[in-house]
Amino acid sequence: MSIHRQVIIHESKDALVSAVASRFIRTVARIQAEKPLVNVVLTGGTVGIGILAGVNASPDRDSIDWERIALWWGDERWVPRGHADRNEQQALDALLSHVAIPEQNIHTMPSSDEGIELDAAAAQYAATLRENAEAGAELPHFDVTFLGMGPDGHIASLFPHRGELAEASSPVIAIRDSPKPPPERISLALDTINSSERVWLALAGTDKASPLGLALAGVSPNLVPAAGVEGRRRTVFFVDDDASADVPRDLIAAEY
Repeated sequence: MSIHRQVIIHESKDALVSAVASRFIRTVARIQAEKPLVNVVLTGGTVGIGILAGVNASPDRDSIDWERIALWWGDERWVPRGHADRNEQQALDALLSHVAIPEQNIHTMPSSDEGIELDAAAAQYAATLRENAEAGAELPHFDVTFLGMGPDGHIASLFPHRGELAEASSPVIAIRDSPKPPPERISLALDTINSSERVWLALAGTDKASPLGLALAGVSPNLVPAAGVEGRRRTVFFVDDDASADVPRDLIAAEY
């Protein structure tokens, strides 16, 4: 079994959400014992936001020093600030408004009501990444990146059969004509996602079984974008039993 890519199966979506929330708390607390600031990339979606709510509900929530965590987003819908469709707003409601994270450590993506165009917004977020990187680097040192996966295998706002998957000129991409509404979005590029030490993909449901199986079998990321995800240290797919039908048995791990 690869030490870099693993699948951990949970009996239900609720069990998955609870387990990943607990694992996140333990992981961040452990990293904070080793370095002053932990960089985490958040995702949206039912499971991703459910994990954040699980962190908030955990009795161990405050074993994390929330003043020493910096938050980023893997993608965002190009809608006004405060809109219910924004991943940022969902994260605020689920967790961020309940913990004492310094405002300057919450690095939200620009919104459509800020008076800038989509391309400029993507460039602005790329500049923010660079400003928070170590000297000579383009990106912060991401410790954990959360991702979901759509039934078509998309991750962040990187969809199948689209040129954005191969985009390497910028760490942040403006997305137009998204096959999933809203049509305009901002997304981290695949190389940016893969710069993270750990990438955790959390997904549930029978409609994820086929794309997950294809991703793990090594199909082209152009067909299933999740196939192109590879964290620097480890890539873990946390899935429920419904999503696990096509998972290669040699990738299943009892623990991580």
